[in-house]
Amino acid sequence: MDAKEKALWYAHLALDKKAVDLVVLDVQEQSSFTSYFIICSGTSDRHVQAIAAHLEASCKQAGMLPLGVEGVREGRWVLLDCADVVIHVFHEPVREFYDLERLWTDAQRIPLKSAKEIQKTKSASRTLSGPNKSKAQTIKSKKPVKTK
Repeated sequence: MDAKEKALWYAHLALDKKAVDLVVLDVQEQSSFTSYFIICSGTSDRHVQAIAAHLEASCKQAGMLPLGVEGVREGRWVLLDCADVVIHVFHEPVREFYDLERLWTDAQRIPLKSAKEIQKTKSASRTLSGPNKSKAQTIKSKKPVKTK
């Protein structure tokens, strides 16, 4: 996987945990320490921790250990350093205060499918590949109800 593919993969992992206002920034032209920033928010400290834990566990499962993880215990601003991708997971008020997007205005934003589009894609693939019965099959398989 190249850096952009990793960034998009991490972004979708964050969206799996309902990350809010997710942005992927290409900072290769502006930064010497990373290629992409992912900035997203959680609605509470627990939500921030859940997003970060999911990202970290998924990285470990894929054999891509983060170089460093900071801020998980507090849940206000978690930073995951994945070398060519740095992920910032903020509690919404903290994100507004630091306003990283403003600091990186020269960075190109990488478009992502919306969370709704991703959910539709997942639902469609489950329907196509899953052993789900159609409504007609379900109705036919119901036992008739005896009446007096």
